[in-house]
Amino acid sequence: MPLDPQAPIRAILIGEAPGPRGADQSGIPFFGDRAGRPLYAALAAAGLVTFVGDPTGVPWDGRSLIGAGVRPIVTQVLLTNAYDRCPTDDGERFRAPTRTERQSPANLARLARDIDTAARRGADRICCLGKVAASVVQLLAQPLVVHALPHPSAQGLLNSAPGRGRGARMADLEAEWIARLASMLR
Repeated sequence: MPLDPQAPIRAILIGEAPGPRGADQSGIPFFGDRAGRPLYAALAAAGLVTFVGDPTGVPWDGRSLIGAGVRPIVTQVLLTNAYDRCPTDDGERFRAPTRTERQSPANLARLARDIDTAARRGADRICCLGKVAASVVQLLAQPLVVHALPHPSAQGLLNSAPGRGRGARMADLEAEWIARLASMLR
């Protein structure tokens, strides 16, 4: 979320859930999550993020980034998740949030509030990152245009690629994803 709570928002990015070594540790959506690396690259390509501190050379995990004093300053984009807590059974291994967790009245009300807040501040689009995010957004009546992208994980990128990624280079798939999201955010 932008530091200025009154700043205009043009888009909402909705992921699946905070990862155990990333956003769950940093407290910042997507920051330090594996899927957050291409997301922040897309935000940078669109001119919508700067960093306090230099993330170069810092391991991409929430605890290391925050410990090194690195923090993103995101503008004009609200970052949130289909489920706002890190779903694990043991505190370490991420699991997808269950349908019951995602569709709980409290979770749907939270996400509806996020979308409503962003819409009142000018947002005109939602970018869903993966099927889980898209499935939750479909449950909510909202006036914004919804774009669905594959999840930026290796599995999400490979599954969405022609031929399920056979013969594709992961770096190329990720670069295409970054360019696509950056274009949607401009």
